[in-house]
Amino acid sequence: MEKLFVIKIGGNIIDDEIKLLSFIKDFAAIKANKILIHGGGKLATKVAEAMGIEQQMVDGRRITDAETLKIVTMVYAGYINKNIVAGLQAAGCNAIGLCGADANVMKAHKRAGAAIDYGFVGDIDAVNNVFIKSVLDNNNSIVFAPITHNAQGQLLNTNADTVANEIAVAMKDYYEVTLIYCFEKDGVLMNANDDTSVIPSISKESFETLKSGNIISAGMIPKLDNAFAAVNAGVKQVIIGNAEKLNTLIQYQTGTVISNEY
Repeated sequence: MEKLFVIKIGGNIIDDEIKLLSFIKDFAAIKANKILIHGGGKLATKVAEAMGIEQQMVDGRRITDAETLKIVTMVYAGYINKNIVAGLQAAGCNAIGLCGADANVMKAHKRAGAAIDYGFVGDIDAVNNVFIKSVLDNNNSIVFAPITHNAQGQLLNTNADTVANEIAVAMKDYYEVTLIYCFEKDGVLMNANDDTSVIPSISKESFETLKSGNIISAGMIPKLDNAFAAVNAGVKQVIIGNAEKLNTLIQYQTGTVISNEY
């Protein structure tokens, strides 16, 4: 089976022009099939504020009302997505930028039944893996913005970590998939105040221990939940690590490796 790297970059990289350019060059240099999923960074908030559209955040998650949906679609699927694609072209990597509505790549439904109404936020129902494979087969890399649709004309804002997870799982039938979550730290930390306290690997059993002992930060738990869902669904490897060390992450030399072993 051919290898496929599904790599998600966080907003902190998007917000730093120099780090983003360096990351793009490292991503372009990967000699394997590759898909990049990006978040939105702070730009959507800045644009919304400039337009006088108040932003509401709950536990770090954006409430996506109708006006905010317009902003995140323009910023995520527009400027940020195409800026990354242009950077990849400059680095010699032929890439195509997509959101979930393109070619019916990611169909979702508006989240319902939650204690908090997050507005036009989507949970993914299906991924068009046949189309994705056809794009990769033509020697293209793909850059996904975290905007999905409900097949009835409604766009939806979707968590980028979840998008990465769903795409990785959907592609496991065709490739040996490694899913990498990149952010500003070197991995999952034993001590949030000590950047050197990276946990090299986490099993399902040790994850439960870390959670019950309140050792890992609350913000890391959803990312780890996604990671374990991916490996349990057949993704070969999930790694969480520093975006500035992508070269060593893809060689499994740095970061935190997630396994489904007990």
